[in-house]
Amino acid sequence: MSEQPTKLVEKSEAVSMRQDLMVLTKVRLNVFVLVTTLFGFILASKSQTGAFTWGMVNWWLLFHTLLGTAAAAFGAAAFNQLMEIEQDRTMDRTKNRPLPSQRMSVTSAFIIGWGLSAFGVIHLGNMVNAEAAYIAAATIGIYVFAYTPMKRQHSANTLVGAIPGATPPMIGWAAAGCSWYAMESWYLFALLFLWQLPHFVAINWFCREQYEEAGYKMWSNGDVSGKKTARLALIYSAMLTLLAPLACLPGLGMAGWAFGVGGFLAGAYMCKLSVDFGRIGDRKSSRKLFFFTLLYLPLALILLTISWN
Repeated sequence: MSEQPTKLVEKSEAVSMRQDLMVLTKVRLNVFVLVTTLFGFILASKSQTGAFTWGMVNWWLLFHTLLGTAAAAFGAAAFNQLMEIEQDRTMDRTKNRPLPSQRMSVTSAFIIGWGLSAFGVIHLGNMVNAEAAYIAAATIGIYVFAYTPMKRQHSANTLVGAIPGATPPMIGWAAAGCSWYAMESWYLFALLFLWQLPHFVAINWFCREQYEEAGYKMWSNGDVSGKKTARLALIYSAMLTLLAPLACLPGLGMAGWAFGVGGFLAGAYMCKLSVDFGRIGDRKSSRKLFFFTLLYLPLALILLTISWN
């Protein structure tokens, strides 16, 4: 018998396993975690040197920061899916994940989740600093033990879930040697926290039937017209809009007006899209809002880095 078919099967299985691991650890989603951690690190480095140059970055420290943060985020994602196997099985967009489709065992996923989470926190503590490790550990705890079970209990889970989503820039900030409780660190937290809310309510609305069927308690449940969801998106978009110029006030002086004006205008456009969504109330208008939130974040972070004092 030829070895060629056997090699093809082995190669196919290896590709499938790699893809399943990427889905289990939510690699694509966690790219945002790494990007925001990176920006937190760079902004902290710039705060200490007063100007941005490539030479100001401690690249080895940044590598360990991103490695530890990635492992912690991947581990938390695995635990999240371990706790939602039955719910994932009911939704079209998640039923083919490795756990609900039974391509991966619960034991294997648990070992992966535990190993990655432990490695991430320990690596940050040993190779970066204790503050970064503590924030990463708290992020895992809130995401796994507060947000994940709360999704089936109360619609305020979106607010709770936005907390671990807003901590990565604080990890980067602390990793670069700045205090995690500094005003600048909390400003980055606020920016990410508020950005997530219009982003996620848009997702909630156009996937609301699947969330309802899975038993998740989301703000958009039952909101057929989209008016309630659009109102929430508008409230949080308006708060995000007003947050940008706050960084430029004389008493704070964290950033220049390139971010103050640019962030304000981008936030104002997000408000417009929220109003349009409430007025039209269809999937196309909600998707426009959703895709603009994806554009807003890198734009805001780049402007913030350019004008950071």
